[in-house]
Amino acid sequence: MAELSQLLQQTMRRRRLNAQALAARTGIRTPRIRVFAEDGAHGPVRPTEQELAELAEALGLPLLDVQEAARTATPAPA
Repeated sequence: MAELSQLLQQTMRRRRLNAQALAARTGIRTPRIRVFAEDGAHGPVRPTEQELAELAEALGLPLLDVQEAARTATPAPA
């Protein structure tokens, strides 16, 4: 399963959405969406369960897939 940042980037690209458009669809502030797309769920700003549900709905993804991507551990930098 892809990490949250990969899942968001791929789906946003496929649906031709940028962070602002996704923010308008979800109500999540644009800077938070940018951080999720760059750092995933393991960065300095972590998504709430409600935000994950909003992202899943706005992107037309199964909630379970988005939740799983948020739980996927990122490898430690070498």
